[in-house]
Amino acid sequence: MPSISDSAVRRYLPRGQGVAGEQSADPPRGGPVGLPDSLLRYVIAASLVHQLPLIALTVSVALLEVVPLELQRRIINDLVKQRPFAAILTLCAIYAGAVLVQGSTKLALNIYRGWIGERSARDLRRHVCAVTAAAGAPAATAAEANGTSVAMIVAEVDPIGGFIGSSLSEPLLQAGILASVIAYLVHLDRWMGAAALVLFLPQLVFVPLMQHAINRRIGARVWLLRQIGAGVIGPRSGAAANSARIERVFRFNMRVYQIKFTMNFLMNLCSHAQIIAALLLGGWWVLQNQLEIGGVVAFISGLGRLNDPWGDLVNYFREISATRVKYRLLTDGLAGLTAPGAPTGAG
Repeated sequence: MPSISDSAVRRYLPRGQGVAGEQSADPPRGGPVGLPDSLLRYVIAASLVHQLPLIALTVSVALLEVVPLELQRRIINDLVKQRPFAAILTLCAIYAGAVLVQGSTKLALNIYRGWIGERSARDLRRHVCAVTAAAGAPAATAAEANGTSVAMIVAEVDPIGGFIGSSLSEPLLQAGILASVIAYLVHLDRWMGAAALVLFLPQLVFVPLMQHAINRRIGARVWLLRQIGAGVIGPRSGAAANSARIERVFRFNMRVYQIKFTMNFLMNLCSHAQIIAALLLGGWWVLQNQLEIGGVVAFISGLGRLNDPWGDLVNYFREISATRVKYRLLTDGLAGLTAPGAPTGAG
């Protein structure tokens, strides 16, 4: 998925207004007081050592995803064939054990990701506090500097820290689940698997296009919200300027809702079309004694498991675009506080 760039943000701002506010110049680049100048570099610097075991847990969760599907297939087939109930009881016990193992692994993964995110947020807060304390803002701008620092610490640091905890493991987890489930579906029946993939392909076209449109508006909205905060704190921006910004944020949000829910509608249509195709093809194979009924049930269950990881991947790329803009705002704000004679607010 594409990321937000300054040119994309500028496209949605009024003519002559820069992405950082009323000034037409681009915001300063570079990482202040030890902070890397890009989000990816900060992720590597802050959490690379912990990302490796996190990836190992992520791979385990993704591989365990197909175990319940296979057990469902075997249990249903045994019931249809009237196998001894003891065999079914054993499979159900294995199913419960597999779910427990998978759930426990995912629990450990989520807690570990949360710890990494909170650790990164703590590090960013310390940077903000250290830079603010060392800035020594003049009395005329002290209130604006303090307000900007509070906005950074409360509104911008937490989303950045939370994203860092899942920055590598989240796309790997969801892509791994997609890959493992799709491979299992093809293993069950290559023709039903091929039909499901064909009906899934349109999403690979319209989802990136619509998500890109959402990302651009999210990025512009983040910049405008920062300007609104600076306008409320400092005297430089009047009520009329903030009123215009608020109106633009409203229009951005409404357009995001329109695109987002239209995309969800189309994704749901594709999902139900896959299930209908599985029922038609699977039902025909069962009637022709070429497929067991448990395979159809497992296939439909597997299709249902594709929706969540695909939706989570879409949300991840939506989040990374907004987080990149927030990280850029954070580093630019800190650079503004440390630069001699620079304005303290988000100019």
